[in-house]
Amino acid sequence: MTSKNDPRPMAGIHHVTAIAGDPRRNLDLYAGVLGLRLVKKTVNFDDPSTYHLYYGDAEGSPGSIMTFFPWPGARRGRHGVGQTAATAFAVPVDSIGWWRDRLQASGIASDESERFGGPLLTLRDADGLVLELVGSVTGDDPRPPWDRVVPSDHAIRGFDGVTLQEADEEPTAAALEVMGFRRLAEDGRRVRFVTGDGGSGARVDVLVTPDAARGLGGAGTVHHVAFRAVDDADQLAWRSRLARAMLQPTDVKDRNYFHSIYYREPGGVLFELATDPPGFTVDEPLDALGETLRLPPWLEPARARIEAVLPPLGDLPAAPSEAEATGGGT
Repeated sequence: MTSKNDPRPMAGIHHVTAIAGDPRRNLDLYAGVLGLRLVKKTVNFDDPSTYHLYYGDAEGSPGSIMTFFPWPGARRGRHGVGQTAATAFAVPVDSIGWWRDRLQASGIASDESERFGGPLLTLRDADGLVLELVGSVTGDDPRPPWDRVVPSDHAIRGFDGVTLQEADEEPTAAALEVMGFRRLAEDGRRVRFVTGDGGSGARVDVLVTPDAARGLGGAGTVHHVAFRAVDDADQLAWRSRLARAMLQPTDVKDRNYFHSIYYREPGGVLFELATDPPGFTVDEPLDALGETLRLPPWLEPARARIEAVLPPLGDLPAAPSEAEATGGGT
């Protein structure tokens, strides 16, 4: 039985934040090869000497946003237990072959396989971060693709899900159940949990590897996975529930484009609960997202000093030729 004080069900993943090395190399892959929109160019609010780059769909929708802290020269992390092992993007189900050819033409190796009956490609970015392109978009998907680089009938729509690598399933499963996820399916050592309608963006897989070494943070690893709260009131209701479950959520932090709380699930993966509003148009119009360096009000007085230490990022990757856009060319 629920009460009026219970939070509304989580809608799924809000964003995923990872650590990278060279920011220009990061931009070339995510805004170039993968064709995501650079929706926000700002800085790490806790360390303004480095960028915080946000990539997403045409509108910067919650559930489409992959973000990076790029530190030039950052040491490589080590993949392992207690980490997000892979971040999966949803693409049209018939586009896997197109993406395989596009990645190959860009010099990026990929492995083609199936999971829970659906096709996917697995690849790594230049820092070693594991990405997946999952053919899970069918029919009229409401998420607005960014079609300036990749044609809309092939473009990434947003997240399909994430994979958490854990030594033991049960503690993490218990935390996911507190968050409103339910166990859906199992495939060997992989267990799928879903929330809401269980569609793209609402899936979390737990990969159980009890004999694997523990992961270490660094370039090529995910820093945290953020889930969606409808608004501030809903976030506070969730914070109370998480606190009662002994997950020790932080106080609310203002991230300018959303408000956040953080907590670790028992296996060690850092989670965030982020509000959908106010969104990325709070400080620049939709048609100009990502074009200039944006700073929150409390950092604006230090703009000159911040800009002086940030490495040059350069222009956005150019739109491809017609042959490249259709997967052709060399």
